[in-house]
Amino acid sequence: MITIQHESLVNVKEDIKPLLEEHWRLVALNQGKIKLNPNWKEYAKLDAAGILNIFTARDDGELVGYFVLVINKSIHYQDHYFAVNDVVFVLPDSRAGATGYKLIKFAEDYCRDIGVSLIMINTKVHIPFDKLMIGMGFDLIERVYSKFLGK
Repeated sequence: MITIQHESLVNVKEDIKPLLEEHWRLVALNQGKIKLNPNWKEYAKLDAAGILNIFTARDDGELVGYFVLVINKSIHYQDHYFAVNDVVFVLPDSRAGATGYKLIKFAEDYCRDIGVSLIMINTKVHIPFDKLMIGMGFDLIERVYSKFLGK
């Protein structure tokens, strides 16, 4: 049975590493040039500051998905807290049964309860889940362009 919960980095770090690898293999562009190498020290600082929020989907205890938000006071709108996603992923074999929906909805409810004004979720153009986002009431508000500059 899949459960959704809010966890700390300490509790999820080792479990999340293999999923991050699979997530990177499935969606990352420029894989031959930019290798996955999470800055765990920075994640730990954000976690210690209460800014990093990790929501997980577990199937009988085994991690099958995550939704990571950075929640902070907006620098443009200081009267508001914004939740900006860092990463969101559910293993392909665990996507049936609305796991992604439940994961995002759980985080949305948490954010609402603590006074967050706005959640922003970025998705990959080549692997969209627009139907889910629109169905959950999210609006498409920006387009992001990237260009590999080398190094």
